[in-house]
Amino acid sequence: MQITPFGAAQTVTGSCHLVEHRDFRLLLDCGAYQGADEERNEEPFGFDPQHIDAVLISHAHNDHIGRLPLLLRRGYRGRVYVTEPTRLILPVILQDSLKLMQEERERQRRKGREAPPLPWDENDLAELYGRLEEVTYYQTQSLGPFRYRLRDAGHLPGSAFIQLEADDKTLIFSGDLGHRRKDVLTDPDYPAQVDLMVCEGTYGDRSHRPFAATLEEFADILNGVLSQEGKVFIPSFALERTQEILFYIRELEQREAIPVVPVFVDSPMASKISEIYPKVRDFFSTEVQHIYSHGLDPFRPKRLDYTQSVEESKALNLMKGPLIIIAGNGMLSGGRILHHLRHGLPEANNAVIITGYQPRGGLGELLIHGAETVRMFGETVRVRAKTHTLGGFSGHAGRDELLDWLDSEKRVALVHGEVDKLQSLGQALRERGKGAFLAEWGKPIEV
Repeated sequence: MQITPFGAAQTVTGSCHLVEHRDFRLLLDCGAYQGADEERNEEPFGFDPQHIDAVLISHAHNDHIGRLPLLLRRGYRGRVYVTEPTRLILPVILQDSLKLMQEERERQRRKGREAPPLPWDENDLAELYGRLEEVTYYQTQSLGPFRYRLRDAGHLPGSAFIQLEADDKTLIFSGDLGHRRKDVLTDPDYPAQVDLMVCEGTYGDRSHRPFAATLEEFADILNGVLSQEGKVFIPSFALERTQEILFYIRELEQREAIPVVPVFVDSPMASKISEIYPKVRDFFSTEVQHIYSHGLDPFRPKRLDYTQSVEESKALNLMKGPLIIIAGNGMLSGGRILHHLRHGLPEANNAVIITGYQPRGGLGELLIHGAETVRMFGETVRVRAKTHTLGGFSGHAGRDELLDWLDSEKRVALVHGEVDKLQSLGQALRERGKGAFLAEWGKPIEV
């Protein structure tokens, strides 16, 4: 058995790994590249999709599913195995990706440029939906020579790490591991000791602060800004992060730790995800399930409103505080949040709360480092609003959690992280007597 990375190899996004054994080819994830690597999405996969026998998906984030339609377009003919939440969420993510590609090509045409054809379209999506096959946690299933089992990764509803066995060799692919100190999802299961662990290292260089301290700081920021009738802008990913922030705003309101103010989610995609959540309530923590069992919505603050149209979004910029606006995208590389920041950054009584990963050189990093001005929509915007970073909201395990999760492993291939972060985690693992190394794109690893 061998595994070859064809994505997320010394990069954060593009998760895609080919496992081969006895002439059977199993693909683990088929994700899109994001940020600076986005241009790689239309490149060849590095393998022939026609020769892939099956695909197993760890979870529904775009950097783990985003190239599935292209895989079909280029000749894949088999099934795609997913958990129930992934099956429900996947169409929302991929339809949004297609919409963004269509809008970008329309912008190019308006500027008189020749727009390239779409790499995939609605027909590929429809074909993909017909290929999805649900699998459940903890049941051993067979694919060719492999036996596989999915276990809870605690990162999203339905997220999994994947254990593969064949001919007395065992491999685990971590997918993305969740941050176990939070309340919405269950903690990640612990892995068995295997011959090779392929593990993410997104936060391999640092641990998250205690979540209770993060939540206390979150409440302090909200109280400070809202008491000055300011606006709080929270750039957020539509899947998981938005709903989690709503969960804690509701909880803080219930404890009377913050005032009740209008909360706007300005993301049609997040609205669709939130509609799915009650359908997969069994994949949440016992606390969330308990709230649902009493007929309540765990993700609904008292004055919550979802905006849909562009007109509704624009109207938020004319409203006076105190209020909270949660909008995409979480990495500040596009989306409605940029329009809100263009209007809100010049006001000193406003605040931006960064709750997730920000790519190097992007707007988020500039704000975090205290930029006095930023360029947005072709103009210079003065920054008077304060920017706060709450890394404790991260959906990924921190360094200490990764080291704990890998405690029983002897041989670890690191993926899904920036090089310096993977090197830091690898060094810490080697100091603990483990064989740890960075996986390389296109380079097979023997199990």
